[in-house]
Amino acid sequence: MFVDFFNELLNGRLIGLKCLDCGTVTCPPKSTCDNCRGRNLERVELSGYGRVVSYTVTYVAPMGYEKEVPYVVALVELDEGPWIVGRLDVDVEKAERENLIGRRVRVYGKEFQGEMFYPMEKRVVPMFEMV
Repeated sequence: MFVDFFNELLNGRLIGLKCLDCGTVTCPPKSTCDNCRGRNLERVELSGYGRVVSYTVTYVAPMGYEKEVPYVVALVELDEGPWIVGRLDVDVEKAERENLIGRRVRVYGKEFQGEMFYPMEKRVVPMFEMV
């Protein structure tokens, strides 16, 4: 399911899972419901819109990601309820200067490639753009 999640992000779609027992939407997809731990789940396409709940600027990156700093990481509450983490596609100076909490965003996927992502040659990251 995770491969589908990242491939769909690259195609401009955000997918999650809806629990058929309690109605909770989970994103990114996982094997059990976040609310009731049920496994009676169906795939759903989400709007991809939400609001910034929190964010931070990363200056010291984990090993293998040093070439990417600085960048902004955000926690976003989707319109459908789940909270997801990704990068905020905004200038670092703007993120430090302005309060971006509560701002509306839309998610998309961005592929990063290069030898810095050992052992994978590429990875897909959820990105948020201001709307």
